Amino acid sequence: MSRSEDVVDGIKQMILDGLLGPGDRLPAEKELAGTLGVSRGSLREGVRALGTLGILDSRHGDGTYVTTLDPARLLAPVSFVADLQHDAEFHAVRRLLETEAAGLAALHIDDEDVQLARAALDESARALSADPLDHERLVAADVAFHSVVARASGNSVLAALIDGIAGRTSRRRRSTPDDGLEDRTFVEHEAILAAIVARDPDRARLRMATHLLSLEDAITGSDVATADSVAEPVSAR
Repeated sequence: MSRSEDVVDGIKQMILDGLLGPGDRLPAEKELAGTLGVSRGSLREGVRALGTLGILDSRHGDGTYVTTLDPARLLAPVSFVADLQHDAEFHAVRRLLETEAAGLAALHIDDEDVQLARAALDESARALSADPLDHERLVAADVAFHSVVARASGNSVLAALIDGIAGRTSRRRRSTPDDGLEDRTFVEHEAILAAIVARDPDRARLRMATHLLSLEDAITGSDVATADSVAEPVSAR
């Protein structure tokens, strides 16, 4: 293991041990290098690596600080992993995470998030009615809807993971509608929100799971039909 990796592990351990906390300024370079038993060069390399990971924030002329350690920032690299993956296994991970998020949202969602979710549905409706269909606007509304549901789960780590995965997956859709996929997605989103607003976690999980199975089929080219392809429209607005 390189000396810079010693720095990474050492500073991480200081955070875990409570010696450094969110917003704390790191000790002076000479002092910290001595504490970790490394050269200043190795210390700087390790600090740069931790900056890339979202753990440290170096401010010119002011020193280096521990970030807020917000899950969304720390889990940002997940989006890069999502960009690299194109297989069914990765979509299955998204489905597991978002299915649970929908169930939790049914228990925890507040009026503000309900309004934000409905606003995303309204935006989807406007994009669908545009001629030609405004695909980019539709994808943005789709990402917003899933992000609201994830945040409404009340679990910031779960929400950060979903935000890193769902946006990339949604943007892989083809730029033109495929066999009613866009219209079907809108109806499925309405059904998901209806279950959440009804405070029915089991139904919310079912609606989200079948919606994402349908999306997986569209993205991976599967011809397998899902339960949502015959689900009745449920208006949440």
